Amino acid sequence: MLSVLLMACSPQDPPPNSDTGDTPTETVAAASIPAAPTGASRPVITLGADPWCPHNCMAGSEPEGYMLDIARDVFEAAGYQVEYLNVSWARALQMARDGLLDAVVGAFVTDAPDFVFPQEPQGRSEIAFYTPADSSWIYEGLGSLEGQTLLAINGYSYSEERDRYIARHNDEPTQVWMLSGPSPLNRAINLLDQRRADVYPEDVYVMTWAQKANPDIAPLRQGGVLQQDDTFIAFSPAKAESAELAELLSRGTARLRETGRMQAILADYGLSED
Repeated sequence: MLSVLLMACSPQDPPPNSDTGDTPTETVAAASIPAAPTGASRPVITLGADPWCPHNCMAGSEPEGYMLDIARDVFEAAGYQVEYLNVSWARALQMARDGLLDAVVGAFVTDAPDFVFPQEPQGRSEIAFYTPADSSWIYEGLGSLEGQTLLAINGYSYSEERDRYIARHNDEPTQVWMLSGPSPLNRAINLLDQRRADVYPEDVYVMTWAQKANPDIAPLRQGGVLQQDDTFIAFSPAKAESAELAELLSRGTARLRETGRMQAILADYGLSED
C-alpha cells in the first residue's frame, strides 16, 4: 500500500458553474489532441484524466504525477511518445471509448469495466469520507448517508453498492450533489467548508497533497475509510492496439518494481509501496 509523506501541489479550482457539463478548458484540450505524424519513428500515445495529484497532476506541471512518470519510463523506452491532457473524468472516459484517447489515468476496474486493463497495477488508492472539521458523522454503511448531502464526481466509481446509491439519488441534490469539470477537488473542499454539503469521498493521498499545497484551505476530518483498491492506466476499448499496449505497460511496471525504479519514482512524491 502506498504511504504518504508530506509533499504537495494542487490544481486550481474550476469556476463554480463547472458542476454540470464540460468547461471551455476541456473543449480546447479535446481539440488539441496530438496525432502521430505520418512516418514518425515515435508513435504517440495519448493519455487523459482530470488532475488527481499525486497520482496524476496538471498536464505540463512539474511534477506531472507518479503514474505519468511510470507511463513515460515504460513507453518512451519502447519507442513511444506520451502525451497527456486534462479533461473531466467523465469526458476522458467517453473520449477513450470513442477512440480519441488511447488510455485514461487513475482508473479503478469499476470505473470502466469495458476498458483494457494491464495485469500489473500502476498505483494504489485509499478512499475515505471527508466532512467539515466540526462534524461528528461517521460512515457506518449506506444507511448512515441518509440525511447527508453527499458530493460525488461525475463518472467516478465508489464501488458497485455506493454507485447504485448515487444513481438512485442522482436527481435529489439535497442527497447527492454531482460535481464535474477538469478539477473538482477544491470545489468540493469549499462546499464542505461553507456547510453546503456534508460528506465527500476522496483519495487520502490526494487530499493530503492538496491540503499541504494549499495551507489556507479549510481543514477537514475523516469520517471513515470507504475502500482500498488498485489503480491503473486503462486502455480504450475502441482501439485494436490496446491489448498490446496494456501488456507492454504491465511488463514494464513489473520491471520497474523489480529494479527499484518504482520506489525511486514514488519517493519523488513522498510515497512508498511499503
